[in-house]
Amino acid sequence: MINLSPRGGRQLKTVGLAATAILLTSIAAATPSSAQATSDDCAALRGAGDNFAELCLTEQQLTTMNDADADLGVDEIASSRNIRQIANIPKQGPFGTEAAFGTDMAFQGRYAFVGNYDGFVIYDIKNPRKPSIVSQVVCPGAQNDVSIHGDLLFLSTDSSRNNDSCASVSQSASIKDSWEGIKIFDVSDKANPKYIKSVETACGSHTHTLVPGKDHKSVYLYVSSYSPNASFPDCAPPHDSISIVKVPVKNPTAAAVVATPNLFPDGGNPGSNGSSATTGCHDITAYPEKDLAAGACMGDGVLMDISNREAPRIIHQVRDTTNFAFWHSATFNNKGTKVVFTDELGGGGAPTCNPTVGATRGANAIYDITGKGDARKLVFKSYYKIPRTNTNNENCVAHNGSLIPVLGKDIMVQAWYQGGVSVWDFTDSANPVEIAYWERGPLSNDRLILGGAWSTYWYNGHIYSSDIQKGLDVLELRDWRVATAHAVRFDTFNAQTQPGYWGNR
Repeated sequence: MINLSPRGGRQLKTVGLAATAILLTSIAAATPSSAQATSDDCAALRGAGDNFAELCLTEQQLTTMNDADADLGVDEIASSRNIRQIANIPKQGPFGTEAAFGTDMAFQGRYAFVGNYDGFVIYDIKNPRKPSIVSQVVCPGAQNDVSIHGDLLFLSTDSSRNNDSCASVSQSASIKDSWEGIKIFDVSDKANPKYIKSVETACGSHTHTLVPGKDHKSVYLYVSSYSPNASFPDCAPPHDSISIVKVPVKNPTAAAVVATPNLFPDGGNPGSNGSSATTGCHDITAYPEKDLAAGACMGDGVLMDISNREAPRIIHQVRDTTNFAFWHSATFNNKGTKVVFTDELGGGGAPTCNPTVGATRGANAIYDITGKGDARKLVFKSYYKIPRTNTNNENCVAHNGSLIPVLGKDIMVQAWYQGGVSVWDFTDSANPVEIAYWERGPLSNDRLILGGAWSTYWYNGHIYSSDIQKGLDVLELRDWRVATAHAVRFDTFNAQTQPGYWGNR
């Protein structure tokens, strides 16, 4: 049963740097072997997502976290008064297990396409208050992040498989015949999607970014992957590149890798300096209308010129070895003059929303873009993190979000795993402020079950959230500050392919 508990915001207190250092040491030391030796829960996360197992904390390490201010019970809901849940469709059928994580989303017309570690789901959201499942496609291969273009759905596989079929099973990447990469589906019949093509990519496809070709005849997929290993024939170090897949729209079965640009010829961030070593990118967000992209590349944040779709190049590169552990994702503002980067401290599997970690780690970083042309630079302005404490049984850190298309303002809605959903205003880059939130309590009082909002996006008047364990949530935001957003409608929305609006289209 869901318990409703309306009340004001719960504030996050801060503590000294010494306590924060305890967490950093614990996370850095929590290798797969050390974590699994002391925690069965960590073993359950092996091979899952953004280093969930590698950075899983043991029970002893969790005791260093101060969660005294967390006050939500299991499945209890809290929110600000201007936002409410209007619908939920639980995971079901083949996706009803705890291990079948719900992941990223894309939208087109009346449909939402939602990835899952075991495949993807197509929802009819014509009536946001009564969404329904149109079809579920079983096709295992984490993370199965999705994007959509016309009748084509693209799926990322970053889990080494014995072949490229939807009947594949897990197989070590040390075997040359193992497969990872991009799968392409024809979804012209939403009730019966057809798998039509696969493209193998180096180190797999953790995420991908759809970039329309300038000739309108092709689309490009910028494939992000990382963590090479000398024992992996198809993912040996160094791996400082991305794969670019070109897909002819009218002949998608001719899709192929056309370039593998080396973004970091100097090797990128070497690591061991308070942040991750750069061995590829985690995620890239493109703003095609402005020929820009922002890359979140583990230990580096980058601004790229993508005017030549097959040869993106870095304009400026930044690091934060004080507060950013893992550059995870990026979002431009509508004018293309700012970038919000996220830090996925703890790999998404750790409780980092507490006073022990503090307000500047596992947070967003807001950068202004200054200058023109190749002289453009990313200039740090501030951090933003949700101001609430979560329990030690809740994974919580900055994750995927999108702009709300408000006239003249920079407002974003964002997922924070079990920290829930936050709506925040960064119009003043140096002073971001939260204007709404919605969250559930922990999945368990006894153990940390990986869960919460993976991706949360605004689409045509409503907020849609893909919850790892709870399925699809639909939220309604009633706030005068976002009133103009209801006038904006998109035919297609892929969050990592940012569209312009209000004159920036």
